[in-house]
Amino acid sequence: MRPHDPVRLTPGKRVLFLTKDPERIRAQLAGTLNLTMDEVKVEDLLDDVNTDAMTPAWVCFRHKPEDLALDAYAGLVVAGKRLFPTRALMDGNFEVIVSGSRKGTGSSRETAVQAEKWSGIRIAVAASFAPIHARNNVNQGVLMADHVLLARLQRGEAVPLDAFTKGWDPVSQLMIREGGLFPFVKALRAGKVQVPARATPARPMNIAEKVYASHLDGPGSRYVKPGDSIVVRVDGGYSHEFTTAQVDYFLEQEYGVGYRVANPAKFAVFEDHLIYATGVPRMAPFADQIETLRRLQREFQRKTGVRDYAAKDGVSPGICHQVAREQFIEPGDLILATDSHTCMGGGNNALAYGVGAAEYAEIVHSGLAFTEVPESIRFELVGTLAPGVMAKDVILHILATYAKRQDTLDRVMEFGGPGLASLSMDERATLANMATECVAKSGVVEGDEVTVAWIAARRKDLTKDHLRARLVKPDAGATYAGGVHRIDLASIVPMVATPGDPDHGIPSDPMNGANVADLPDVKIDIAYGGSCTAGKIDDVDAYAAVFAEAAAAGLKVASGVRFYLQFGSEEVEAYAKAKGYLDLFAKVGAEVIHPGCGACIGCGPGVSDTEAQVTVSAINRNFKGRSGPGKLYLASPLTVAASAVAGRIRAYRRGMFAKT
Repeated sequence: MRPHDPVRLTPGKRVLFLTKDPERIRAQLAGTLNLTMDEVKVEDLLDDVNTDAMTPAWVCFRHKPEDLALDAYAGLVVAGKRLFPTRALMDGNFEVIVSGSRKGTGSSRETAVQAEKWSGIRIAVAASFAPIHARNNVNQGVLMADHVLLARLQRGEAVPLDAFTKGWDPVSQLMIREGGLFPFVKALRAGKVQVPARATPARPMNIAEKVYASHLDGPGSRYVKPGDSIVVRVDGGYSHEFTTAQVDYFLEQEYGVGYRVANPAKFAVFEDHLIYATGVPRMAPFADQIETLRRLQREFQRKTGVRDYAAKDGVSPGICHQVAREQFIEPGDLILATDSHTCMGGGNNALAYGVGAAEYAEIVHSGLAFTEVPESIRFELVGTLAPGVMAKDVILHILATYAKRQDTLDRVMEFGGPGLASLSMDERATLANMATECVAKSGVVEGDEVTVAWIAARRKDLTKDHLRARLVKPDAGATYAGGVHRIDLASIVPMVATPGDPDHGIPSDPMNGANVADLPDVKIDIAYGGSCTAGKIDDVDAYAAVFAEAAAAGLKVASGVRFYLQFGSEEVEAYAKAKGYLDLFAKVGAEVIHPGCGACIGCGPGVSDTEAQVTVSAINRNFKGRSGPGKLYLASPLTVAASAVAGRIRAYRRGMFAKT
């Protein structure tokens, strides 16, 4: 098919329906069953097919797309057995893959799209797509359609390409027509296509719109509105050893081995995600592949001169998102990086979000990004949190309500209001970090004097006046397509998300703060405190507060439970040492780990080993298989620490371990 031709299904090619009945999937893969939209209801299809299922971590150790495709959908597991054996998608002669709502939730890994594309998939069908995953499809030239459009194709229609570009901004439409990001860029540079002129009149803007407007490249209006196609200058970004090799691969494919990046000082590489991977028994067989990724990242850094956050003597400087907010993200910045939790930078009053490896390659090459201005939804915070409640509980509440009904889908989540002043920068970072779990475009927090003081304390090269001048607040009269929602922080209670998805949150019993309402008495085997979401200074203070109370009562981590505490950065670890926490953690039986990622992506201490094990964790995602094969519950640092001592899931309340 040429880029502008009508779209037809290829005679002899097949359509794969990801049904909720695994036996129907197996039959399709075996070639004994073929389905049409006339035989399948949308509600029969799998929702929330996440990128961890499409390409689990161990598959991503291969950086070449054709190798990734061999084990597409290796993370779809039923009763301990893969639904998709090796080469199943590739050898099934499929060109269309069909699922339900919110296709591609979770990590920003473009490998998920590549695994489909290099298996022969050219059309992905779903009721809705997670924003980063949708963008990765556009960049890779994979068409997206809904179920109605699929029915037309299966009836033999030749569907105009316009049907696949409908609803997209003009630049994205051009990318779709040209067959992806790189063909579009080549056509743009050759003068074959043009980016539409900006003509939005003066209007009040929210935070995301103001950040975009301040980064516009080229002539035209200096105002933007949702749906505008824009080219923007990027302030900075980063990749890590899980993704850098692919960035290099795409740059070499498009620009040759002698390629250059636009501004090396703006971009960075981190060695953080796989620092402990080979210590996990099921990851040990991939040691050579992991070392290859590390080597390729080192070569990329030497070749390009980007900022280097490599491990020293096997110890990482920290998780990229945490280190970035400590060391180089300023208010008003536009930061793009190859990880979905890049949005954590929104806690610094910046607009930050994840992109795929191909898009990032083009960004580091040119310093520019092509994007559509997204809609926003605002959360007006009032009041203060009750004792025992943290920002993690707030975002789990938002997930269980607003995100579950898709109010946050593909929107920027803006946090502000008088209650914001009661939240520390670390707590604000938690809210921004988990915007991606809400399938949002990003999360951004209003800037104030708390922002200024926190950044100034870490960046001696910046004055407070400089930082104040960069603070971004919404204009009076700014509009929010997702609405403005008031959240009384005092009404939030400790939350726990049950296994399967972060939006499975249920509140604790507000009367006693002990067990969780509607949750059976859950005995745990593992408790984990760490990750970018919960490895910050305030989080470490929370773990220490619970353990100090337990130690005073002569208690420690419950027998049969292992508690892992992993720091988010060198700064956080140094803080814990200075506060004397390391002795306390050792006294109660906690296992302390140097900075880095780990259990959160199944690549470090704290992962479960069997399906029977139960973990309560302060990380951000609890997709099946995300952190081992066991059952994974999400909770705040306070709840995780309290549960470790109790031996079962318990919300923390002050004095709960006091001797009676």
